[in-house]
Amino acid sequence: MAPDSLTLEDPRTRLAGERTLLAWVRTALAMMGFGFVVARFSFFLREVAAVRNMPVPLHTGFSLWIGTTLVVLGIIVCLLAARQHIGFLRRLDGGLSYRAPRWSLGITVAVLLGVIGALMAIYLVL
Repeated sequence: MAPDSLTLEDPRTRLAGERTLLAWVRTALAMMGFGFVVARFSFFLREVAAVRNMPVPLHTGFSLWIGTTLVVLGIIVCLLAARQHIGFLRRLDGGLSYRAPRWSLGITVAVLLGVIGALMAIYLVL
């Protein structure tokens, strides 16, 4: 084979894809961890009230639902990031150039977290 027919892949491209995947994994783990904290927040309030001999706050179950939603959303984000990374690696292995996906995982997550944050703020005010 002639040296000009060899096309060498720039390793920075593959490493950039790995960094992106790891950033999404960190985001998903943070969402799951925060969801666990939110889900157990009412339990924490009941324990504090019991220690201080105060009346136990009413349990509406809303924090459990919001927390569980965040945990499930973290799982979904992790799986979607893996799927997106697999597609990226397939294109790279096939010698194809990068093509941006039709939807942005970052914007989708930001909008969903904004909606969940707004619901939590409304819950805290009411």
